[in-house]
Amino acid sequence: MIQQPDIEEVARWLRALQDGLCNAFARADTAAGFREETWTRPEGGGGRTRILREGAVFEQAGVGFSDVEGRQMPAAATARRPELAGAQWRAVGVSLVLHPCNPYVPAVHMNVRHFRATRDDVTVAWWFGGGFDLTPCYPFDEDVLHWHHTARALCAPFGGDARYVAHKRACDAYFRLPHRDETRGVGGLFFDDLNEPDFEESFAYTRAVGDALLPAYLPIVERRRATPFGEREREFQLYRRGRYVEFNLVWDRGTLFGLQSGGRTESILMSLPPRVRWEYGYLPEAGSPEARLGEYLQPRDWLGLESA
Repeated sequence: MIQQPDIEEVARWLRALQDGLCNAFARADTAAGFREETWTRPEGGGGRTRILREGAVFEQAGVGFSDVEGRQMPAAATARRPELAGAQWRAVGVSLVLHPCNPYVPAVHMNVRHFRATRDDVTVAWWFGGGFDLTPCYPFDEDVLHWHHTARALCAPFGGDARYVAHKRACDAYFRLPHRDETRGVGGLFFDDLNEPDFEESFAYTRAVGDALLPAYLPIVERRRATPFGEREREFQLYRRGRYVEFNLVWDRGTLFGLQSGGRTESILMSLPPRVRWEYGYLPEAGSPEARLGEYLQPRDWLGLESA
């Protein structure tokens, strides 16, 4: 028999998570705060979208909470779970994307979510998903190692290094642009369809991922926020943001699910950067800091655990 998850408990935690993240990012920025828009969805549910713009640290930061439901599963979901075609569903989640002002501060993404499918008010499937990933323009090994050590530490109570390696590899595979033959950034954690061994442990791991974002990311922000930069670095940042757009609009399942399910378009696309550029046939100068980024855009065993 399918376990009956307490989706209301998950929704309460997610709302509190959004509050805590927004408060922390506003304190880190010092110059701007979040503006909130609440919205409802005609088929059911709604959310709170919070945007910080033109701050001292973040050019744009979006942190969204959604609690939406529908009478039939969207095609983006049933493509992977055809047995759920026609089921009613409810999804709750928090998603964030931060695009910093300084090109030396990496962009960051995190999502944590819970999904439930029902027939005749009986749960027929449920799972958790989420993760976080880091996208630098000018990477520093110190920052990437801190990011991955934090990810490894949060996995310790939930299977230890085996969990970290599995979800790190899943992140490398998911956040990849096949048409560019490169990863979006330097990875992190990614998981989906998590429902084992039970609801309590799956929820606890999801909370650990959400709670680890601030200690994983804010120390990097503090190290790099005052790094001097000029027009060259800014232009490269805008160019690399183009890759972020390409991934989100071409490959991201979450974007597709949101649009197919009749979600609020502005909230779904808050992940896109406020300014971006493309340049035909661009190649960075050999040996330049910009060319060095390419060395980081293939999966790497940062902590020496994947061959163990």
